[in-house]
Amino acid sequence: MYTGLLLSLSVAWILLLLHVDGCAGKRNWEYQPISISARTSDASKLEIEADVQIIGRDYWVISGKLISNTDMNDTIMVEGTGYRSSSGAEDDYKLLPYHIPKQTFKQFADNHYKKIVYKNLKHCSNIPEPENVYPWPKGTYIFKRCIATGDGFPELLLEGYYKINFDITGDVEAGVTIIVLLTNPSRYFG
Repeated sequence: MYTGLLLSLSVAWILLLLHVDGCAGKRNWEYQPISISARTSDASKLEIEADVQIIGRDYWVISGKLISNTDMNDTIMVEGTGYRSSSGAEDDYKLLPYHIPKQTFKQFADNHYKKIVYKNLKHCSNIPEPENVYPWPKGTYIFKRCIATGDGFPELLLEGYYKINFDITGDVEAGVTIIVLLTNPSRYFG
């Protein structure tokens, strides 16, 4: 249950961080996943394997396998925080105002999952459709060469490193951290 949720939440945070309602036009940036790490207090309830893969010379994707062996309940809480650094140095990251406040998984599923996560990951995973996401079904979720489609992203963002932390509390304490690099390709290629 939590495994698919963790990877979904991590990507959702990237998407939430980059999401602005009503934005239109061509975005001025691209992003490259740098790293992904996961932690769990009980691998028998939640197992996650995720890594960043390089395809060719300049195409980065996230792939993973998530196994959920626990029941979802109303005590599961979700929270997300974001940080930005111009250098990527750990002591250079500054807290961003973008966040997912601590909320129940049902609240997250009704809003962020439906509007952002599913739209951007349905092409590369077997995550549940929005109407089937709560309660989160037990099972194995595969994320194969995922790169977000960009639905709902803003046009303008500062270049730099973005670190996104997702934390889940409840029956299992778990979290995922993703670091991505945003660049402005027109700066280099006119």
